[in-house]
Amino acid sequence: MRRVSNICVALAILLVYFISPNLLWSDTLKASIYDPGRLKPIDSVLKVKVGERAPDFTLPSLSGKRISLTQFQGKKNVVISFVPAAWTPVCSEQWPGYNIVRDIFDESDAVLLGITVDNLPTLHAWTNQMGELWFHVLSDFWPHGAVAARYGVLRSDGLAERALFIVDKGGILRFIYVSDINRRPDLAMCATELEKLNRK
Repeated sequence: MRRVSNICVALAILLVYFISPNLLWSDTLKASIYDPGRLKPIDSVLKVKVGERAPDFTLPSLSGKRISLTQFQGKKNVVISFVPAAWTPVCSEQWPGYNIVRDIFDESDAVLLGITVDNLPTLHAWTNQMGELWFHVLSDFWPHGAVAARYGVLRSDGLAERALFIVDKGGILRFIYVSDINRRPDLAMCATELEKLNRK
């Protein structure tokens, strides 16, 4: 049964990377995307390390609730996905891709927290155009980028880096990856790291 599940996950990852999600974008979303051009790949200095306790935060979510990292402690592993900005091409491909591979998170007893420095009205409009996302979408708008800054992924232009942090059920950082802002992180890498976590 586990082998069948792994095959399904692998096929889903291939689907995400070989059939670009922007092919599924509505005409409205396509017309609304702003292309910032090529950006400096990484423009920040991490303030956290693997093995340390993940800095706690509480942020407003699109659901209307305030979500804290510590509310998952002892219950779920957490993947934190920082993306730079709403209405941009790579971000608009990255987050819908997580819908296709939701099983990876379910099998790893993990939740996904998506964070941007955009305000809630902007995130509401953007995610409505992308379609329903299964995970919490959080706004790090005010104080601007405070959580991104605490983790060391706030760029000099006020955007967040494209970064992934995996936090175990004990609240400890087990994986950190700051991607080239111009590229989506590899979903297979995320799946592999979550699988490692479950073997500990």
